[in-house]
Amino acid sequence: MASNMDREMILADFQACTGIENIDEAITLLEQNNWDLVAAINGVIPQENGILQSDYGGETIPGPAFDPASHPAPAPSPSSSSVFPPVMPSRQIVERQPRMLDFRVEYRDRNVDVVLEDSCTVGEIKQILENELQIPVSKMLLKGWKTGDVEDSTILKSLHLPKNNSLYVLTPDLPPPSSSSHAGALQESLNQNFMLIITHREVQREYNLNFSGSSTIQEVKRNVYDLTSIPVRHQLWEGWPTSATNDSMCLAESGLSYPCHRLTVGRRSSPAQTRELSEEQSTDVHMVSDSDGDDFEDASEFGVDDGEVFGMASSALRKSPMMPENAENEGDALLQFTAEFSSRYGDCHPVFFIGSLEAAFQEAFYVKARDRKLLAIYLHHDESVLTNVFCSQMLCAESIVSYLSQNFITWAWDLTKDANRARFLTMCNRHFGSVVAQTIRTQKTDQFPLFLIIMGKRSSNEVLNVIQGNTTVDELMMRLMAAMEIFTAQQQEDIKDEDEREARENVKREQDEAYRLSLEADRAKREAHEREMAEQFRLEQIRKEQEEEREAIRLSLEQALPPEPKEENAEPVSKLRIRTPSGEFLERRFLASSKLQIVFDFVASKGFPWDEFKLLSTFPRRDVTQLDPNKSLLEVKLFPQETLFLEAKE
Repeated sequence: MASNMDREMILADFQACTGIENIDEAITLLEQNNWDLVAAINGVIPQENGILQSDYGGETIPGPAFDPASHPAPAPSPSSSSVFPPVMPSRQIVERQPRMLDFRVEYRDRNVDVVLEDSCTVGEIKQILENELQIPVSKMLLKGWKTGDVEDSTILKSLHLPKNNSLYVLTPDLPPPSSSSHAGALQESLNQNFMLIITHREVQREYNLNFSGSSTIQEVKRNVYDLTSIPVRHQLWEGWPTSATNDSMCLAESGLSYPCHRLTVGRRSSPAQTRELSEEQSTDVHMVSDSDGDDFEDASEFGVDDGEVFGMASSALRKSPMMPENAENEGDALLQFTAEFSSRYGDCHPVFFIGSLEAAFQEAFYVKARDRKLLAIYLHHDESVLTNVFCSQMLCAESIVSYLSQNFITWAWDLTKDANRARFLTMCNRHFGSVVAQTIRTQKTDQFPLFLIIMGKRSSNEVLNVIQGNTTVDELMMRLMAAMEIFTAQQQEDIKDEDEREARENVKREQDEAYRLSLEADRAKREAHEREMAEQFRLEQIRKEQEEEREAIRLSLEQALPPEPKEENAEPVSKLRIRTPSGEFLERRFLASSKLQIVFDFVASKGFPWDEFKLLSTFPRRDVTQLDPNKSLLEVKLFPQETLFLEAKE
């Protein structure tokens, strides 16, 4: 391991040889090579870009161009020696040439070799891969960098890469290739959407068109006719695969690169020139219209316009209508409309409301002011030459789809069939009035599709805007945003009115609730008082009954007592003196032979039942009520006289 002084000399030599002025960067590179100066320099500068002759053993050291003025040689230390001697201005230095880097990029089962200068950026590698792999740069993740993920603007030189590098491409947003049978792969391709990047040669304008795999080459050419005004018979194509030999062939089986494919179209001046050009450039893949072009030529000879022939052919090639005719249920009709729209133009489209127009009104307008939205009504017409372009380019644009989903309820209807057209005009007349219905009725076929922007008001529904099909994405977005501004202003007023109304209703509800609670409290008090009075009455009745019962028992006992014997009696007489809890005394004479029970009955007849009071003697203190009531007074020693007192039982 090199000492601190050795590392200082190695660092100085490394900076002088490589021209790296950033000390932190130079130390990092040296540490990666365990402070091996030769290995570090070889990792930064390839040997073929120029060499320095070492004074030690004839070893050659690669180095960049060197400026003595900007890189003075460090002074040697007497106590240590550098692996390389200081680089002096007199030493011969070869000017550094651009360094070439080799990249092998792996994508699924393909390998692509890319050779670039280290002054290029990561984004330039992706652009080369886009042409080779037919993958958009935005869908591509380039992995395998030793420093982790890097930006597209990163310069390769700053990554300090070796000459040979291995990378790989990930496409998480793209579906993986199917490994099933050919029939399964074809079916999967039919469900995929192809992005055709078509360049109009004469005006140098590029169109990005989305087509489903089930679309035919003829449909692509007709859409290009709508965009470029070049009739199908005059279109000269470059870029179609060699397997695309028939215009009736669908894109899924034509051999196009997925997910995007580049084509070029131009106008051919005459059939002779086209044949001559095809013979001269037999190695290129050129496609011109075949039998369909002759049909169009014949149509021109008979005075039939290109657009009319295009419209008739387009109608004949469509497999199924967007919406069934005379559908009983609007929800079922819109389900078919959504499914057919997705099959033609892909899954990236507005979310069409499934249900009747009245239900769409309820969803958009008849909710709380904060939750209300604008209603966008899309009116489709298959016979219009603008329909395919409007749907694929405008209506399916991600910005339009996102804006509609956030701010609009989108409802759709197909006016291609007369019955469906009449049905919508009836709905339109009922909900928007005769003026709007007449406006739609007078629209020509080529002015479709239409986009109606509806705003709900307290008493009616207002049509804010009618957007025709001959528009652009930017113009469509601007008109949607303008309608949204009007709606937002109205919505704020509605929210304010609704909040004030809810505040008033809340105050009224609070007052009603307070009044109700007051009534309930009064009723509860009244009921509690009534219950209390009833309970008192009941207790009083019980008390009276108990008193009456006790009085009846007392009287019966009093009447059952034997007469009091006289003092002068032949039989022994016991005189008892009983003190009550109130301090009064009860005195009576009893025969000594009388049972103790007669004493208890006497006491009870005076209002002191023996189950509530106990009779106690003083000397000795004892509870007389615990004695056998059938014994005589003589037996219990209450003779000839005794003083007792009554005490309430606990």
